[in-house]
Amino acid sequence: MDASKKTINDIFNGNRILEIPFFQRAYVWGEKQWERLLEDMEAVSKTNKPYFLGSVILKQQQTSSASKVGDIRTLIDGQQRLTTLNIFFKVLCLKSGKNAMFDRTFRLMTDELALSHSHNDIDKFTEVLSVNDLVDLPGEDNITKCYGYFKKSINVDNLDFQKILANILFVGIDLDPNEDEQQIFDTINSLGVTLTTAELLKNYFFNRDIKLYEKYWKNLFEKDEDVKKYWDREITAGRVKRTFIDLFFDAFLQIKIQDKSFGVKTEDKIAYARGEHLFESYKDFIKNYLDGNNNILLNEIKEYAEIFAKNFDYEIINREISSSNHIERLNAIIFGLDNSTLISYVLYVLKNVSNTVEQDDIFQFLESYIMRRMVAHTTNKNYNQLFTERFIGNKILTVQGIKEFIEKSTDTSTFIPTNEEVLEGFNKSILINKQSAGILYLLESKHRKSHLHSTALLGINKYSLEHLMPKNWSKNWGILPTQDDTIKRSRKLLTLGNLTIITQSLNSSIRDSDWQTKKEGKGDKKGLEDYASGLETMNKYLTLSIWDENAINTRAKDLYEIAEKVWAI
Repeated sequence: MDASKKTINDIFNGNRILEIPFFQRAYVWGEKQWERLLEDMEAVSKTNKPYFLGSVILKQQQTSSASKVGDIRTLIDGQQRLTTLNIFFKVLCLKSGKNAMFDRTFRLMTDELALSHSHNDIDKFTEVLSVNDLVDLPGEDNITKCYGYFKKSINVDNLDFQKILANILFVGIDLDPNEDEQQIFDTINSLGVTLTTAELLKNYFFNRDIKLYEKYWKNLFEKDEDVKKYWDREITAGRVKRTFIDLFFDAFLQIKIQDKSFGVKTEDKIAYARGEHLFESYKDFIKNYLDGNNNILLNEIKEYAEIFAKNFDYEIINREISSSNHIERLNAIIFGLDNSTLISYVLYVLKNVSNTVEQDDIFQFLESYIMRRMVAHTTNKNYNQLFTERFIGNKILTVQGIKEFIEKSTDTSTFIPTNEEVLEGFNKSILINKQSAGILYLLESKHRKSHLHSTALLGINKYSLEHLMPKNWSKNWGILPTQDDTIKRSRKLLTLGNLTIITQSLNSSIRDSDWQTKKEGKGDKKGLEDYASGLETMNKYLTLSIWDENAINTRAKDLYEIAEKVWAI
């Protein structure tokens, strides 16, 4: 067995066929993996830095003297990645008008494809890699879908064929003909254990120094079972699941690399911002900007970790939130509405603003900013850059500083929506359920007078979203005179004025009923009066005898007037 670092040109060397064996599964990657690969290839093109894409295990086959190809190898592991790379490069070359570049790398001199696919996918794979123009290819298989995704998504201005070819690296493992490839394949796919970022960092920082480990790690992250449970909690951040300890170390690194005294290069900031390679980022940062001294950060890590554990609380999504505690409310926005990009800046403020009133002012502003943008249905794509590179990098630690920076910014994707745009959002925005429920919940928690309610407000995670006028309204809500009216109603009922949060989903027999039945319920099936009357933002509408477009517009305006006050800028 021989293992070494391999480039694409090492694996596809022009005189080697890679055969995907019968026992390997069909190609199964989907849009989540394609999107991540495309983003990674754009990052490689921009930074021109090496990018490891896992392992490729090849087994040498015996060839006869009559064989036209002298080197045939079975692909034991790496099918998904190599298949995707072939399709990615094919589309990139076609879009660039350089199809010959693809053939030089991924075909043999005999014109055969260097990657010979399994029986599941060989026909579609051959078809995709044989097209000479960016034609539309029909099919519901993943090979064809992959081609279609890259055909739609690749922007050649963001990609550099040669840089990608030179920088993609694999751990290449070559087996001799006598190895049992089935046993090896089964082993690497069922018994492999990946070290976590925390385990890698712990070994890197402390090696065998027990005293240092106890002082700067054990008492912070492993003090007892409750502490370990806190740091090991796993949440979904972006497209991946991450533990709290991962979130902390990522946030801490983003804070440090914005410190201008280190002079971190732009291309390195881009690389370090990619949380999938957090341990490698720490090693690279310490080597290149801290003279290799891996203990220099330990005091600050301890200080920041203590602040993090004191202030970031995932369980808030299961508890009633305060109308005045704005770090608590930000926790609901971060963990209940998937805004983990806020963590680094909030942590930075907690560490560097000692006055709790000033902290609270900043957090209240951040809530208003995030929620106004959510209502107006604006993008959050540049939040990571805004909150880290812009705010932390420029040491912005006041509300006035935040407002002035955003107002002066030429980046049109980070603007503060006006009251008119927020009003339009309540009337027209069609949001995902989690965002709509979050907006209604946060308005309710801020607007209600708790002492006047016999029912407590539950946590943000305890509510579901209900359409007052149901999506299937045509069954019990009458027929409209024109097709245009029907289309307008079907769109209007998806907006915030027609939505409410409720403590329990309505029974399917109630959900699509007429307005009176939907309010009162039927038989032992409860309606909105049981599940929503305790909400300040909903109870008065349950007295209405008619629910139609006019009622939706009225409620949208009422919600806006509450938002204008509680999310004032």
